[in-house]
Amino acid sequence: MTKQVIARGLIVMSALLVLNGCNKDKSNTAKDAKRGDPVLVLDAGQEPREELRYKVVQGTTTTSNMDFGLASLATSTAGAELSVVPGVRLHIVSGPSIESRRGTRFDVRIVKAEALVPEGIDPEFARDLNQSASVLNNVGGWVEIDDRGIIQASELNERGKRADIPVRLLVMIINARTSLSRVVLPAEPVGIGARWEARKELLLYGFKISQVDTYTLTEKVGDELKINIAIQQLALPQTVTFDEEGIELSIESFSMNASGQIIANLKALEANAAASGESTGILKVKTVDGTEPVEIDRAFQVRMTVTYDPGVAAAGAEAVAGEKGGKSGSPY
Repeated sequence: MTKQVIARGLIVMSALLVLNGCNKDKSNTAKDAKRGDPVLVLDAGQEPREELRYKVVQGTTTTSNMDFGLASLATSTAGAELSVVPGVRLHIVSGPSIESRRGTRFDVRIVKAEALVPEGIDPEFARDLNQSASVLNNVGGWVEIDDRGIIQASELNERGKRADIPVRLLVMIINARTSLSRVVLPAEPVGIGARWEARKELLLYGFKISQVDTYTLTEKVGDELKINIAIQQLALPQTVTFDEEGIELSIESFSMNASGQIIANLKALEANAAASGESTGILKVKTVDGTEPVEIDRAFQVRMTVTYDPGVAAAGAEAVAGEKGGKSGSPY
């Protein structure tokens, strides 16, 4: 049963390894947004201080590439198995944005998904990976955020709800983007050196996970911010049954720590970002063949590279500026 146990355990730890995004039920995020301010300022930073707000104009589009890589060591009573899970590269388009009552709403769509298959991997497994990746093509949804980047509502598109979509992989990918791609901004004015926390209580397939994102503002030039991020996750002991798969999974402990850097343009829908981290968890996997404990240690890397296309109003203003002196690139 060892391989089956390890495989199932890896699936669960992947679902837990989230760094909040499109949900099948849009009411979840709308409900969360009404529970109070998710941000706590730990240090307001140096003077001068100012309010940080997104300034996305209608028609803005952001294209991005996201690379996700993962290595795992799973240990059970029958032995240990080290695996480097082939990475996934996603080509994603967000927008064009439209103004909404609560801020900005835009579509997000995976234009193309590729499995980054290393050399020497089993051909049959490689085919399965490529097939799994390709079914993510055109999966997406819509997101509505306010001017601080707080999600007001979101929902997957019909493609994302189809039965042939690997839902747990999709959830992992969507959620891995949002702590990095859209920084949640504090309500009060802050300056260089400011630190703030954004807390989340996540519910993924019955598993409850607490997450804290800690942001530190290190530089600001115009509308571009350079921010360091530290992410922590914790799951308390709990059990969930997957009836369709005939598996009962009990989490005895789980923790994850990650860190990285974000370069965010307040006029864009998403940010350039890179992060890496490690997680450790102890599971008990129960199947018809019996129960077996599994300890899983993981290391992962996420990188997102974006191209920002301003909306109609912004494009017009930049064209005028270009005539006067040219458009400058990112200060970073």
